[in-house]
Amino acid sequence: MTRRTGTGAGAGVGTRTATVVGAGIGGLATAIGLRRAGWRVTVLERRTELERYGAAFGIHPTAQAALDRLGVQAALRDHAVPYRDARIRTPDGRVLARLPLERIEEKAGRPELLISRPYLVDALLAGLDAFGDVPVKLGEAVTEVSALAAGSDLVVGADGIRSAVRTARFGDRSGPREVGTVAWIGIAGFESTVHGETWGSGRFFGLTPVEPGRTNWYATVPEVTTADELRASFAGWHDPIPRILDATDPDTWIRYEMRHLYPALPSFVSGDASVGHVALVGDAAHAMTPNLGQGACTAILDADALARAVAVAPPGAAGLAAALRAYDRERRRSAQRTAFASRTLHRFMSTERTRLRNGAVRLLPG
Repeated sequence: MTRRTGTGAGAGVGTRTATVVGAGIGGLATAIGLRRAGWRVTVLERRTELERYGAAFGIHPTAQAALDRLGVQAALRDHAVPYRDARIRTPDGRVLARLPLERIEEKAGRPELLISRPYLVDALLAGLDAFGDVPVKLGEAVTEVSALAAGSDLVVGADGIRSAVRTARFGDRSGPREVGTVAWIGIAGFESTVHGETWGSGRFFGLTPVEPGRTNWYATVPEVTTADELRASFAGWHDPIPRILDATDPDTWIRYEMRHLYPALPSFVSGDASVGHVALVGDAAHAMTPNLGQGACTAILDADALARAVAVAPPGAAGLAAALRAYDRERRRSAQRTAFASRTLHRFMSTERTRLRNGAVRLLPG
């Protein structure tokens, strides 16, 4: 099934072609960036429908600037909400520290934003619709990357932590690694005035705004399999955590085993003659735990950096290879540092040695 884009006119299409595998945030953003650079682009997605479940994405100012360059800033203006005045608390409600949101805003000149996934996905699709000639082919599972490479100047692996593109180029040495924690996310139908994270022994709970009248929440626990067990895990924690769980329909909760990509890849790109020019973006390149809330941001930054690199690439295979190396230099170490920091924060947040952890958190700047 092919999702046809609209009939709007975009920049002139050149002769270079790209196949983007995966139509998540990173894949759609990459397709927009490459098309803006004048490439012919096709997007392949194994699912028959795009994911629109209602989790909230945190969008850092650097990722906001990237979305500006991709021309989809209207979604943030119309649907995102600022994230301010959030704190780290203990289960009884005592404040340990403030999250550094105000410092981020002061430095960047704009606040951290939160936006519901459906709004961001729709904005990226609208960005593709503006060109009118970028097919998004749903239900297209990719198994032969070499065949794609034979018909495209560039194959972009945006196909997630179990990336077929990554495996074709780098083998299965790097792959999903479980961290031993179950994560739950949901959206409650009322607006909380308490935001931030509450850290307990081996578990934590987060609350963020997402849109008027609703509250985004996320929770992690070592081994919980049912909604009743999750509620019991946070019974007695400070208000409004129990009310948030009671006010959310369990049928809408999303449960998943937290994973990250391990070990880190030696490169995000390849010019191997057997598979052609390949670049990885998003979770395919550096899937990380969600503790820093940077998964969507890093995917957007990857897409922007790749588009900028190939936009100035000289004609020919050598020019494209040089552009891909430039993309790798800009993004790999930065993204992998973020992934490592997120994994480290997960261990810190999830420890059962709460006295030592809480004492360290209290030393953070106010």
